[in-house]
Amino acid sequence: QVQLVESGGGLVQSGGSLRLSCAASGFTFSRSAMSWYRQAPGKERELVASISSASSSTNYAASVKGRFTISRVNAKNTVYLQMNSLKPEDKAVYYCKAPYNRMDYWGKGTLVTVSE
Repeated sequence: QVQLVESGGGLVQSGGSLRLSCAASGFTFSRSAMSWYRQAPGKERELVASISSASSSTNYAASVKGRFTISRVNAKNTVYLQMNSLKPEDKAVYYCKAPYNRMDYWGKGTLVTVSE
């Protein structure tokens, strides 16, 4: 049973930082690319960042490039999203996603709120 559990969200002032974690289980994490998505109120879910299985490749949305860093520790079955220089427009529920057996699995998300 695939499980993804996000944590690390919260309230932070504009310009601040947060580190999100996503703990994975139920599949071979080290063989799977992982992604972070976010969904702001009234908006569609969007890709924030992705990382290949061996961390050799990363990709970022233009809106977060240079501010966010995705990383993973395969020995801990965990993927991270370091978010720096946060802006009010980064406020959203952040989700991690894992592809497995031709399906996409999602966590329940963690809320990030950025105050002015």
